[in-house]
Amino acid sequence: MGRRVYRITKYDPADRDEHGHYLGPEDVYSDHGPVEAAYLAAVAAFAQATAVTHLTIRDPGVTGIVTFGTEPPIDGHGLAGLFPPDLTGYHDGAQVPIAVALELVRAMLRDNGVWCRLEAENRFSVHVGYDQYVYVGSALPCSHAVTLTHQRGLFAEPMDRSPYDPEFDENDLTRRRPAGPTFWDELEALIGRRGGVVLEEEHVHNASRWHRVTTMAEVAAIRPRLTPRAMLRVWPDLSTDVNAALAELPDEGLSTIVRQNPQGHISALTVDETDYPSLPTALADTRAMLILPSYDERQPLAAAVLPDPDGVLRARWTP
Repeated sequence: MGRRVYRITKYDPADRDEHGHYLGPEDVYSDHGPVEAAYLAAVAAFAQATAVTHLTIRDPGVTGIVTFGTEPPIDGHGLAGLFPPDLTGYHDGAQVPIAVALELVRAMLRDNGVWCRLEAENRFSVHVGYDQYVYVGSALPCSHAVTLTHQRGLFAEPMDRSPYDPEFDENDLTRRRPAGPTFWDELEALIGRRGGVVLEEEHVHNASRWHRVTTMAEVAAIRPRLTPRAMLRVWPDLSTDVNAALAELPDEGLSTIVRQNPQGHISALTVDETDYPSLPTALADTRAMLILPSYDERQPLAAAVLPDPDGVLRARWTP
């Protein structure tokens, strides 16, 4: 079914040059007030016109080391009150009611740190871009929603496609590997050879949970708790020789320190050379650690993506 896409903004098309660049007086910040409310009302109107009551979270992420928003991210990424602090329930494929979806749109408009696509498969989509640009796609004309959007002082301009259409992503989905029996057999073999490994569970972009596993019994206990559609990566085991591990830090550039505290909890800290002087204090209670190089240089021992319960791999992660 064909989809109609509208670009919803506060920017008057009359104030654009011949290249489409906006030259008018509006700034790129959310007013956290009536204009923001108009955006949310517009999205709600399009959803209602499409008879959509729930949306699916796709490709969710939170702020990483580098941010591109015009406003600084906040603690909790704008998800506080919507999901628990550990982000349970915020994952690819999770369905949320329109009320929660609108709060996610609000957080994205404010650059709070969260980003995701919101979709009802083949029927409806909401993509929030930079600088207060929102793209709504519907399988229906939604002429009344367009009128309501204009009445609230915003502009709903028809577009061929959203620039955030997942088909524009550079991910090579043919490289995806499902976390099926072959992956778990490979993990068992790695544990057997190495005595233990670290299993990274990236449940949303830029956020991971870490599990040290030394037996398949431990893996069996962890598997039911893994986030649906998570990216799984297997890394070498932690080293209890903390000083030797720290010696592996490069002279410059980003690295990730995966560390275990005395209670056994494993967390990660991304650092560069400017952080090195403070590391002895920051890592004072570290009992074991692993140094991972910058993202471009990382080579996990194994990697795979959790398929859905029906065995279909729907997540768009790539290694």
